[in-house]
Amino acid sequence: MSDPKKHTNRDFESELTQVRTQLVQMSRSVESMIGDSVSCLLSGDKALAKETIKSDQKVNRLEVETDELCLVILAKRQPMASDLRFITLAMKMVTDLERIGDLAVNISERTLALEGFKPDHVGPTLKRMANINQSLIQDAIDAFIEQDPTKAETVIKRDTEVDRLYLAASEAIQKRMHEDESYLYSGIHLQAAAKFLERIGDHITNLAELVIFMVWGKDIRHMGSRLAEE
Repeated sequence: MSDPKKHTNRDFESELTQVRTQLVQMSRSVESMIGDSVSCLLSGDKALAKETIKSDQKVNRLEVETDELCLVILAKRQPMASDLRFITLAMKMVTDLERIGDLAVNISERTLALEGFKPDHVGPTLKRMANINQSLIQDAIDAFIEQDPTKAETVIKRDTEVDRLYLAASEAIQKRMHEDESYLYSGIHLQAAAKFLERIGDHITNLAELVIFMVWGKDIRHMGSRLAEE
């Protein structure tokens, strides 16, 4: 006769694995959205912008499915200690991932508003911001799956690169707006896109902070800048 406890433990481990898998799927989707949103912004590709906006549906679906799975686990298994912390923090992580997807949509919407305008003067800076964010989001999720707070600390520190690039992009855009009144409309949309990329970096920092809390029990929210200076 099979042991019911062993069967339950196997089911529980399978459910935890599913949570990890869905987090990875969600992170890969938003990583792709970040890259595509900036690519369409720089190229004026309206078709890609529309596809990126549409792809947010998958991210939203994964958020709902992962939330529901976590709630079922909490109700059925009543996990204790580290497993409880993992499940509750996973629910927080999908919220940040979903928000990152929303910000990528916001950038794509700027492409449609710009009607084919190509921001060559700030394009490399915006592209660099996107590339860093794409790298950091995967590092943050890897840190969560691997329970590696040291990698999470590196993510937090590297977010300062995104902040620095945001300031550079903002200054370049404002300078151009001051020099050329016809650029005002485009500049406003590009300024917003740069800000969305900076906010994506902030959400990725949130993900990394959750890893540190999960492993070390240290709540360092709102302390990211201090950590980056150490």
